[in-house]
Amino acid sequence: MDAAMEYFEKQAAGPVELIGQGMEGAVYDLGGGQVGKVWFNRTPDEVLPLQEFLDELKAQDLPFRTPEISAVDEVGERAVSIEAKLVGTPLSQALESGRVSQQQGLDMFVDVVAALATTHAGSASRTLPVVEESAPFWRYRVSWGDALAGLVSRRADKSQHYLQADVEGFEELVDHVLAKLALLELRNLQIVHGDICTPNLLVDDDGRLALLDWGFYTTAGDNTFDASTAAGFYDMYGPDARAIDDQLLGRFEELGHDRGRMYLYRAAYAITTATIYSEDGSDGHYTWCVNNLNREDLRAAL
Repeated sequence: MDAAMEYFEKQAAGPVELIGQGMEGAVYDLGGGQVGKVWFNRTPDEVLPLQEFLDELKAQDLPFRTPEISAVDEVGERAVSIEAKLVGTPLSQALESGRVSQQQGLDMFVDVVAALATTHAGSASRTLPVVEESAPFWRYRVSWGDALAGLVSRRADKSQHYLQADVEGFEELVDHVLAKLALLELRNLQIVHGDICTPNLLVDDDGRLALLDWGFYTTAGDNTFDASTAAGFYDMYGPDARAIDDQLLGRFEELGHDRGRMYLYRAAYAITTATIYSEDGSDGHYTWCVNNLNREDLRAAL
């Protein structure tokens, strides 16, 4: 990390200060409207496709701000990037402080998903890997359903030791998910963010939004996938989590998203990410995934 700091100090217009870090990397304020990112597990060759994708994303003319990568380099065997700084407060903090009301936050989520429904996925969105994988999500795949089914199958094999114990009829559930994904026939694909949650949505002083952290589950796909997952991500662990989830699912259904398909994608997401943060299923995300896979309404739909 010292080598990366030295690199950033040469690029910086002011003091280099840590802004925060997530699963994929640590982000530093460089001053002058720029930030630097140290990627934990990606090489420069793996970050360059993301840079190309973000350029493709910018051309979509979305009503919220998105990241832009101006440079990609390698320092101390780690990929580093220089990006435009997106100013604002994470929605999670704005909700906690009361600066943004619950209703306003829910409306923001619905608006972001609805805006992504207007996008058109290009070639750059098909080159990205998702979750822990290194190969592009669309590699050798001819359809969205086929690509997602392949991921579900691979990740189910990796997590089955734990999920078989905690999810009733897990193997049969996986079979149902794979069968339904195989039936999907979608001609027009949108850009899927895949991780629309309150920490990833910034709100500035003028109420403008910015959507961060593209890349974890970002690909060319079905906007209903973002509707399904965003509904569950708004409040994952609070006492009102299920009620808020159901409310958002209902709002997305009113916008034309099929309830059964949203449940299908929720199951696919839960299977593919259950052990993404802890291989032994010892974290809260694993519990959230298990609870979703055991939901009566989800199981009935599948």
